[in-house]
Amino acid sequence: MTASPDQPAPMTFTAAPPLAGAIAVPGDKSISHRSLMLSALAVGESRIEGLLEGEDVLATADAMRAMGADIRREEDGIWHVHGVGVGGLLQPQTALEMGNSGTSTRLLMGLIASHAITVTFTGDASLSKRPMARVTEPLSRMGASFTTSPDERLPLTMRGLCPAVPLDYRLPVASAQVKSAILLAGLNAPGITRIVEPIPTRDHSERMLKGFGADLNVETQSDGARIITLRGEAELKPQSIMVPGDPSSAAFPMVAALLVPGSRITIMNVGLNATRAGLIELLRAMGGDIVIENPREVGGEPVGDLTVSASSLKGIEPDPALTPSMVDEYPVAFVAAALAEGRSVFRGLEELRVKESDRITTMAEGLRAIGVTVEELEDGLIIDGSGGALLAGGGPIATKLDHRIAMSFAVAGLVSKSGVAIDDMRPVATSFPGFTALLHALGAIA
Repeated sequence: MTASPDQPAPMTFTAAPPLAGAIAVPGDKSISHRSLMLSALAVGESRIEGLLEGEDVLATADAMRAMGADIRREEDGIWHVHGVGVGGLLQPQTALEMGNSGTSTRLLMGLIASHAITVTFTGDASLSKRPMARVTEPLSRMGASFTTSPDERLPLTMRGLCPAVPLDYRLPVASAQVKSAILLAGLNAPGITRIVEPIPTRDHSERMLKGFGADLNVETQSDGARIITLRGEAELKPQSIMVPGDPSSAAFPMVAALLVPGSRITIMNVGLNATRAGLIELLRAMGGDIVIENPREVGGEPVGDLTVSASSLKGIEPDPALTPSMVDEYPVAFVAAALAEGRSVFRGLEELRVKESDRITTMAEGLRAIGVTVEELEDGLIIDGSGGALLAGGGPIATKLDHRIAMSFAVAGLVSKSGVAIDDMRPVATSFPGFTALLHALGAIA
């Protein structure tokens, strides 16, 4: 796969022999973003090991440097961050270029909302299509002001307010990014910021804020809703952070090992936070042989090693309540369903339409192109599986600059008759820069 940075990098993935070996996936993207941001707000030096060095996280590092933090990477791969303190962010001299990273953008908007600075965000073509209203609306209530492109999209300029107004807010949609943006804004707001989360989402922000010394409390109600309260004007203490392997990245070799006959692999040091483990639950319900070994806790996060063996999968109709715990893993789950026996029905996935691409339509079109029978619903897909028979293959698949679409169809190529051609693998560098090398190490690519 060779291409200049400005040219597409097409690649074809073909049927693979049994996958075998022990691998590690890159550091968790969600935790990596938050590690840099909170370290940059602490007083003193934090140390981060295992940071994901994909383009999205590097965009966060550049943004925090532009606002005054001293961030450097040593030759041993350890990152050191000297923070500016809560309330200490400086006015950046240029626009913050966020590339493809919606997480960076939305969380940084939260940080900036309670600082008296003005910041412009820009992004690539994919990010510039993603709506920001779900974040700008609550942050506006806290006193931030926004000038956006049509439909609340990037490029976007915001002016923060200090002191900001603490917010009492009920999340209208299950979104860890919106929750986290409000909490980050609340760090520098006087008084109590309170969030009601009807459906629990990934809780890395809450865990990490507590670890850095913030006065944060989480109360779970009888109906499962969570009430999160944060006392503002916090003083964060520097930390030593070990970032576990990203379960969203582990999803791709995990599904590949389940589907390629005769495979057995171990994925080391994977984060197993319950708010992120929905795909494991779903694949096990389909008949997937996934064993968690050596469970442990690292830096406040549950971690384990996953041993995955090839399995005959059956169709499934998962509960939509599972969505927040695997929202980023649905594209590769659709590939698993395409090889399962019988029909799978996925509903309640409206959130997938506002990701890096419209992942419902993009996956439906791509699966049809490689011979899968698919019906697109407003909120999901109906997929008729092959019962383990190889997919026809084809392409090139239009990935729409979406890294998870590209990797999902790479997995599909490993169980296809004629291979699956993908139009552009460049976006994979945003979250999983060593993806093809990892497949090579497992024996999938000659």
